[in-house]
Amino acid sequence: MRIEEVARRRLIEKSVGAEDVGDGVVLSLPDGERRLSRAAATRLRDELTAALAGRRTFVRTVSEHREDGSYVVSRRAADSAGHQKRFRDFRAFERLYQRLPMKFDAAVVGDAAGEGVSGTRRHLLVRHFAEHPAFDCELVAEQPLTAEKRAVRSRPRAETEVAPMD
Repeated sequence: MRIEEVARRRLIEKSVGAEDVGDGVVLSLPDGERRLSRAAATRLRDELTAALAGRRTFVRTVSEHREDGSYVVSRRAADSAGHQKRFRDFRAFERLYQRLPMKFDAAVVGDAAGEGVSGTRRHLLVRHFAEHPAFDCELVAEQPLTAEKRAVRSRPRAETEVAPMD
């Protein structure tokens, strides 16, 4: 059996409501059926895989959604396990953020995260919360490294809107 045939069958087997129709695939979705060519189905599979399992690089940290569902935060340009923290999934990482007070430093993150979070990993997590767009917080101090959640997200100004003068 050719590799393309095996890949096609695995795509069909893994897709809920997918049916092989010879020259393409029919997906059964809640809002109806969609017929896709093999090329379109392959692109969709690749895009979904990239969205669910992939790396995202920030200024000082990197996030990785792994195929097993876990979420790993690591220091950018570091390749040892000592510079990363693995969570069961992204939701577990979000729950850690929700447990944090409005203003938090590395010690508070370490206390909230529990065992397995050393001093360098604590700082890594503070930086990652500040860098990742899913978390509405920003660094407010470097010594000690401290982040603060924003209570209300401010509306960004339109490019044409004039800022008031002080």
